[in-house]
Amino acid sequence: MNGSESVKDSQKRKQKKPWYKDGLRFECQKCGSCCRGEPGVVWMTKKEIKSTSVSLGISTDLFIKNYARLINGRISLLEYDNGDCVMYDNGCKIYETRPRQCKTFPYWSSNLKNKTEWEEQKRTCPGIDKGKLHTPEEIENSLRPELSDL
Repeated sequence: MNGSESVKDSQKRKQKKPWYKDGLRFECQKCGSCCRGEPGVVWMTKKEIKSTSVSLGISTDLFIKNYARLINGRISLLEYDNGDCVMYDNGCKIYETRPRQCKTFPYWSSNLKNKTEWEEQKRTCPGIDKGKLHTPEEIENSLRPELSDL
């Protein structure tokens, strides 16, 4: 709380409901739009690397050698020159064990800043506004890192 903010103002700010206070609908359509086209990073934890390696039937060392890269001390999935994820081939090859970053899409803080950002994301993601209604609590929980990620 800053010096000019009252306790009452601070409590109001903390209780402010997000613009998605009634929840948001999303159901992955497995279209691959979020997996292809734009360069980026898909961070993976050691636990995710291990479970993905097991699902692919290879060692973690081989998985890292063939499918990952090190960026500033963190591991990310590789991508092709066109921006496509190395795990995308007419669908996600590791959908069941995909990284948390992928599992929580589109509920990323950048997409939830305001309704305009959400609507912008909807232009490229056909799963937005479809399927199950996710409560604000579920959405907020997806934004928190898991203890194993810290």
